[in-house]
Amino acid sequence: MAKQIKLVVVTPERLVFEQMVDDVELPGRGGELGVLAEHALLLSMLDTGVLTYHRDGRREMIAVSGGYVEVRPDCVTVLAETAETPEEIDIERARLAREYALKELRASAEEIDFMRARAKLQKAVVRLYVATGGEEGERP
Repeated sequence: MAKQIKLVVVTPERLVFEQMVDDVELPGRGGELGVLAEHALLLSMLDTGVLTYHRDGRREMIAVSGGYVEVRPDCVTVLAETAETPEEIDIERARLAREYALKELRASAEEIDFMRARAKLQKAVVRLYVATGGEEGERP
C-alpha cells in the first residue's frame, strides 16, 4: 500500500477537513502544487481554486480561497481564508454569484472594480465546479 499523508484544511472559523489521503493538489500562487507523502518542506501562498485529494480510490474536492499551505513530509496544512466541501455549497447561490460577478465584470470602468469583479467570478466558478463534482464548467 502506498504511503499516505495527513491533510488538514482550516479557516479562521473552523476545521474543514482532517484525514489521511493518498495525494493532494493545491492552487498555489505560482501554479498547481502536487504533494505526496515524504514531500520536501514547502511554504506557499494559495490562490483561489480547487484543492483535490485522493482517498480510498476516489477523487474529492474542496473549494479554497486565499491563505497559505505548509507542506511537511507527513502533513499538508492548508490555512485558507475560505474553504468549502461540495456538501456545503449552495449550487443556486453559487450560480447567482457567478452571474452577478459576470455583470460586474462587464460594467467595470475602473481597474480596481475589474480586479474585484474578476476575483468574485473566480471564486463563484470554483465553488460551482466543486459543488457539481466538475460537471459544471471546466476545471478553474
